[in-house]
Amino acid sequence: MWPRLVALFTIRSKFEAFLVIYALGLGAVERGQHYLTAYPGVAGKILFAACPIAVFMAGARILDSLERDYRD
Repeated sequence: MWPRLVALFTIRSKFEAFLVIYALGLGAVERGQHYLTAYPGVAGKILFAACPIAVFMAGARILDSLERDYRD
């Protein structure tokens, strides 16, 4: 039962990775918009910019780990 459950959360292809990164990006921009309304001015803009930057870093890590699995 556990291996089947783990298989649902395993990213096997670049297409799946890009779907996950896209979903993370949508959530980050949504969260950034909330920051802009909650913190008007420069603080909100800085927090908004931090959200997509975190997604870029996570996306790079996801893609890097996928490519590492292909090499092994």
